[in-house]
Parts: sequence; C-alpha cells; structure tokens
Amino acid sequence: MKNNLLTLCFVFLSFLLNAQENDYLSIGFESNSQYYMDDSKTGDFVAPNRFRSNNYLTVEYGYKNFYAGLQVESYSPMALLNYYPGFEKTNLGLYYAGYKSEKINLTVGHFYEQFGSGLIFRTWENRQLGINNALRGARVKYFPTDYIDVTAVFGQQRAGFKYSDGTVFGFDSNIDLSQLLSFENSNLVFGVSYLGRNQKNEILTPKFNSLTNSFSGRVDFSSGNFYSNAEYVTKGEDAIYVFGNVRNAKKGNSFLLNLGYAKKGLGIDVTLRRMENANFYSERDAVKENFNQNIINYIPGLTKQHDYLLTNIYVYQAQPQISFIDPTLVKLGEIGGQMDLYYKIKKKTLLGGKYGTKIAVNASYWAGLKGDVDFNNFDYDTSLLGFGEKYFSEVSLEVRKKWSKKWSSIFYYVNQYYNKRFIEEQAGEVRADILVGESTFKIGNGKSIRFEAQHLWTKDDRKNWTGGTVEFNTSSNLAFYVSDIYNYGSTDVSKKIHYYNLGGSYTYKSHRFALNYGRQRGGLVCVGGVCRNVPESTGVTVNISMSF
Repeated sequence: MKNNLLTLCFVFLSFLLNAQENDYLSIGFESNSQYYMDDSKTGDFVAPNRFRSNNYLTVEYGYKNFYAGLQVESYSPMALLNYYPGFEKTNLGLYYAGYKSEKINLTVGHFYEQFGSGLIFRTWENRQLGINNALRGARVKYFPTDYIDVTAVFGQQRAGFKYSDGTVFGFDSNIDLSQLLSFENSNLVFGVSYLGRNQKNEILTPKFNSLTNSFSGRVDFSSGNFYSNAEYVTKGEDAIYVFGNVRNAKKGNSFLLNLGYAKKGLGIDVTLRRMENANFYSERDAVKENFNQNIINYIPGLTKQHDYLLTNIYVYQAQPQISFIDPTLVKLGEIGGQMDLYYKIKKKTLLGGKYGTKIAVNASYWAGLKGDVDFNNFDYDTSLLGFGEKYFSEVSLEVRKKWSKKWSSIFYYVNQYYNKRFIEEQAGEVRADILVGESTFKIGNGKSIRFEAQHLWTKDDRKNWTGGTVEFNTSSNLAFYVSDIYNYGSTDVSKKIHYYNLGGSYTYKSHRFALNYGRQRGGLVCVGGVCRNVPESTGVTVNISMSF
C-alpha cells in the first residue's frame, strides 16, 4: 500500500510541476514531532516509541476552472500522545478534484463544508486537536442568482484513515433579501438546511429509524451599527447511550441567538444558546469515544477564549449530550450565554492618556437544562427555559494600555466557577480568581521583550498556582521564550510541579521552525472552544511549517 501511495504521489507531483505554468500550484508541509522523556515529576514514559511525529503534505493544483489536490499524512512511528488511534502509519488522507465557475462549484472526493453557524453541520480540520472529519463523496454548490445559493452534499465521514458506517447527506440554501429587494441600509438573509445520517440499525429496543433527520432555519439581519442572527435546529430521534448501551431514543434541538452593536470605540455582543440531545455523529455510537471523531456538527464552548496558561486550567466544554451517570448526576443538555463589551477611552482624557485605553469585559454563565427525570427508564422531560445545575460562570476584565511608542501593557482579571462534577464527572467544584499582568517593550530595530506574570487563587482542587513568561524577539523573524507555571498551593507534595518550557522560533518568508523543551500539564488543550485531553509529559518538541 505504501509503495503504491508513494508512486501515486510522485506521478501527481510530476504532473503538477510540469503544468504549474498554466495556472497555480500550492504545496504545504507541516511536521509536529516530540521526543518523550522520563521525568521524576511528570512520570516515566511507559508507552511505546519515545519519538512520535505527525506530518502533513498538501498539494493543490488549479488549471482554468478545474482544481485537484491531495493530502498525505504520516504518523510515524506513532502519532503524538492521545491522538485518535486511527491516525497511524503513512497514508493518503485527502484527495479531491473539482470544477468551479460563477454558477456552479462541483467537488468529488474529500471536502469541508458548513451550514449556517455549524450547529447542524460542519466539517473541518484542526491538527492540534486531532480533528479531520472531512466528508468523502460529492458536493455541489449552485448560484442561480446573486442573491440565492444552494449546496448539496453526500458522503461518508473520515475517522483516521477509515470512514464512517453511516452515510451523511443534505442541502443548504440561502436567500439574500436585501439584494433581491434592493435594501440600501440593511442586510437580511434567510437560510434553510437539512442533514440526514443513515446508518443500519440493529437495535431492537428501543425502536427507532436507521435514518436520523435534522432541519435548520436561520435569519441574519443587520442595519447600521446593529446586527443579529438566530438559528434553530431540530433533530429526529437519536440513540441515548448509558455506559455504552442504548437505553432510549429521543429527539434533540438547538437554539442560538446572537445580538450586537458596534461603532467606533464601542462594541457589545450577546450570544445565547440552548441545546438538548444536540450532539450528532456519523456513527451513533461514536459518543462513546473521546477523540473528537465522527462529529457532524460544530458545538464549541461559548466562553471567552483565553491566551494565558493559568486562565486555561478550568476550561468549559459544551454539554449538549444526554447523560445518566447516577441519580444525582444526570445531564439533559445546556442553557446559557455570554456577553462581550468593548470600549476605548478616548485619547487625551484623564483615563485615556496620550494613546487611549482599551477595555474589554466578558461574562458567561452555563447551566444544565432543568427537567423531570425518570432515571429507572432513562427518560426525561425538559422545560423550555429552565436553568438546572450550574455548570460554569466567568467574569473577566481586560485593560490594554499604551504608555509610550515603545511600552504597552495588559492587565487581566478573571473570576471563575467550574463544576468539576458535572463537566468532568469528577468530584468537586472550583471557585478561582486569576490575575495577569503583561508588558511589552520595543527596543528598536525590530527587537522587543515581553514580560508576563500570572497568579491563580483557589481553595479548591489543587489550590494556588503562579506563573510567568519572558519572550525576547531579536527581530520579526527570530524569537526566544521561557515560561513556567507552578502549583505551589497543592496539599499533595507530588503535585507541586514546575511546568517549565523554553524554546524559540524562526520565520523565513512563509516558513516557520520552532523548537521547545519542557513539561506539558495534563488536562485540556482547547482551540476555538473545542478541546482535547492531553496527558502529563516531558520532552522535546519540533514544529515545522512550510508553504510554496
């Protein structure tokens, strides 16, 4: 298989290199490798293969209205720790070809697509999280007019180098009424989507259809400084798993509302969401997995996405699923929202100073749906807007201040509540306060140095943490850093660990090379509200990214 794969890639690349003068050729390469070491604090490395590497080679070629591409992936000798076991060895991960014009876009092979906000359907790739849930099949996008577009998809979803047993198909349509009716000062768009998953059903009790249908309706409206969008998704009966066995089948739904107002110096954004049995997979039993595979829709945790190490210890993950752990730990979905406020204090005022001051406030609150539960029969009824067990809350304040042309600072405060029992299904609740201070000094000639200090206070879980970072940019191309977070407050001496890291990166044109040595804190790594669990480890990491 590997020899055939290499031959295919060589023939394809040879053709592209000979034909590239006709249109365009794009080549990208990314490598993320780590050598794991024994460590008296984070533990000895007992898994096979201390050296592990995830590698991706992408090639795309376009000629007039035609395009084709492929992605070769190599997880050799093994994938990085805690990636999906289906990512193994070297193989062809993606391949596609298509035709694109003003009216139509046809793709066969692998493709990524999103309907609306993604609540009903989204396929995407994130290598850091180990997600690549592309569909392999066919997609047609049709644009009959400037204000109408229609998309149809059909295929099986990728999971590692294999494909889902379930078949996914659907359509998405949008009509821009503002163009149709020639609105001058406002924008109004309606959208309707359908997505079905068909998977053979051999479950006798409870009885439900092999085909699960999901429908979505949405509206986007903006006028002047105001904008809004709302989306509702309904899902047909889907299996409810309890400890790996199907115990019931229930319908699901989601509602998302976003409102905002923005003008120079001021922005307000509010997002509300309610979800009930909203998780959707191309294989219904994929809910038992913990590797972000076979996910059909996109359900991020709607909270502020933090940039600092200590603010990312207690991270909220969306809770759309139905879960019967025990009579005191039942989850029926989630309800809540978040609010962002941005304001810039004008220059040459008392608080604004010479350069002005930027302030950002975020507040979020998430709870389980309130409902009546029949635990013995694994059944329930929910209330429309009832708030049940509190899962998570957070309030943050960020102040950005430029003191001079060379000196700027960020002050950041976060108050968090984290219900570990319901989010992680482990005992305990956490109430924490986090304070961060950061300053950047521009030395001149492209050089700068950044200092960062952090502290987390809590009487719960592992108690207090402290941390800091120093980063030195010798130019716009070369940077070095050292960082450390320390759980000094832990009552368990074995957990008083310095999670230090030191390294650097070099950038040349579109190429980037990075080297790091240090310790990885066990827990969640999150990107855009979607997370992956990582174990504690120590080692050397090399990252290479190149594009041509």
